[in-house]
Amino acid sequence: MASVEDPIEHDDIVDAVADADVRVLLMVVAHATGDRRWLEPPFTPRRDVRLIADEDAGLPAPIADEIRQAVVELVRSGRLGPDAEIADPGDQRMVQMMSVCLGQEVPPEYAPLVREELGFASRAVEWPADTLLVAAPERSELDHEVLVVGAGSSGIALSHRLGELGIDHTIVERESSVGGVWRDNRYPGAGVDTPNHAYSYSFAPPRRWSRYFALQPELEQYLTDTADRFGVTDRIEFDTTVVGARWNDEAARWEVELRTPDDANDTTTTRTCRVLVSAIGQLNVPVVPDLPGLERFEGPAFHSSRWPDDLDVHGRRVAVVGSGASANQIVPAIADRVEQLTIVQRTAQWARPIPRYHDEIPAGSQWLFEHVPLYAKWFRFSMWWRYGDGLLPHLERDPDWPRTDSINRVNERHRQEMAQHIVDTVGDRPDLLAGCMPTYPPYGKRIVLDNGWFDALTRPSVRLVPEAAAGLTESGVVDAAGEEHEVDVVVFATGFEVFQGAARLGIVGRDGRTLADEWADDDPTTYLGISVPGFPNFFLLQGPTTGLGHGGSAIFQAECQVRHITSCLAELARRGARTIEPKEAPTAEYNRRFDEQHERLIWTHPAMKPWYRNDAGRVVAILPWRLVDFWAMTHDVDVADHVFR
Repeated sequence: MASVEDPIEHDDIVDAVADADVRVLLMVVAHATGDRRWLEPPFTPRRDVRLIADEDAGLPAPIADEIRQAVVELVRSGRLGPDAEIADPGDQRMVQMMSVCLGQEVPPEYAPLVREELGFASRAVEWPADTLLVAAPERSELDHEVLVVGAGSSGIALSHRLGELGIDHTIVERESSVGGVWRDNRYPGAGVDTPNHAYSYSFAPPRRWSRYFALQPELEQYLTDTADRFGVTDRIEFDTTVVGARWNDEAARWEVELRTPDDANDTTTTRTCRVLVSAIGQLNVPVVPDLPGLERFEGPAFHSSRWPDDLDVHGRRVAVVGSGASANQIVPAIADRVEQLTIVQRTAQWARPIPRYHDEIPAGSQWLFEHVPLYAKWFRFSMWWRYGDGLLPHLERDPDWPRTDSINRVNERHRQEMAQHIVDTVGDRPDLLAGCMPTYPPYGKRIVLDNGWFDALTRPSVRLVPEAAAGLTESGVVDAAGEEHEVDVVVFATGFEVFQGAARLGIVGRDGRTLADEWADDDPTTYLGISVPGFPNFFLLQGPTTGLGHGGSAIFQAECQVRHITSCLAELARRGARTIEPKEAPTAEYNRRFDEQHERLIWTHPAMKPWYRNDAGRVVAILPWRLVDFWAMTHDVDVADHVFR
């Protein structure tokens, strides 16, 4: 295959379109030519809701070949090269193209969102001309306009946009490299459960992924490369931890206490900043159950996100405590390497079968991603949509539904399909079938994709224990039934503490209000999940209420939040104000609507308690609205909801 810099050869194009997605090729032709006949029969694809759809798009071979040949001719003519200018189709035509591409009607409100997501329209805010964020004549190296805490995917996104706007800022990162969860979670099998062409920045689409669902090393490398490419790495102070932050109302600045590599013993360094942003996210503090005897176990015992680099599990007896998303990736990855694998499971998990989950991306498609940006953009849309808002309408509880293991007619159909998948995989093992079959509605907990979990359970070396872990001894794990399972290694795939987030940073706002007190009892409240009354010039990325439970990409969410934050900063500059913060009443109204919406959805179903919900039963972690709704809610600052001083 030719590289990006090599001349485009005819044979390369022909080979590439042969195994490409025809529905995406169709969009390339329709977009590049502007000819509406490509959006009408006989060229209209058939609807295919699978995450990885069939490349032929349900079209007859002669029609598909006509589309392929049209792309070949466009590339050879130079109209689709890497430097070809790509016109914005506008909202009306965008709706038509999206609908034809998917074989279903797409609501018009998605058009402006997708135009931004694909780079046809700008997502950047319009900064007021000849205006600085604030009038700040001279600052020392300890003084910043914006201080960002965390260099994961969200911090990188914010830094890129702040850099575009010319806003002085620094990122402090407690570790020695970027990447956040994709730096920390290095366990075997770790990977993304969102199609990775959607799990990437709109401003930095990767030229190449090796497969549709990328593994951890590739994701970490993508984040590292993106940070380097946009100058973000140069703005980061690594190995620097926030100890506390206090708002100085007179100076209208945050005073942030940091511990750096240069600080001796327990000393700290104080920095000031006009704007403070927490980009530490929700999934960074591992939860290890406080089990009796934990300190007595003589072998390695650790959380999955702290997997030792030098650990070799070959020929060892390993226990995995938990059966959620991380366990579903670890177990298939190590099942054929260990002597014995014991899974200590508190709750059975529904897992969606994903045909082609492990497939590598064909060489032809890779060529198109590198040489034809328009193909990459429309392929991104196709994957973004398939793991987007489509499931959410089917997660509303039917108050008259008679079953407790499903919530409505469509959910029951999904339950039957997933239950049949379990039967088909482990049905000849009655000892496994009972332990694998959940009793709560599908999607009531985090969606898990089956990448070989049920197949791994049937291995002779794997044992499923359908009991919670109750304790440890020197040589094993004791389950709730009192049976001890002797093992050499214990892996806790037991999730993260998601409720406190930025409150752990020791943040003190106006009049001595602490974020920890505001969010006491694991009950955080915010405005749009992004800001908090009484905490001026303070913003959150991936804060409470903004997680995703029905699909979508966390990077998309981050970019929505970045757009809102930069919109706030632009309005601050436009007004010449010193501070901005949300008002109490709009914040209360946002949380009222948030709670009201969740009362209708699956995650408040009494049959289970997902980690999205606190002990009082309130869902606090995930969004109850469509992605397009959150995009609209956060796109531009509502000045009536804020106080400017």
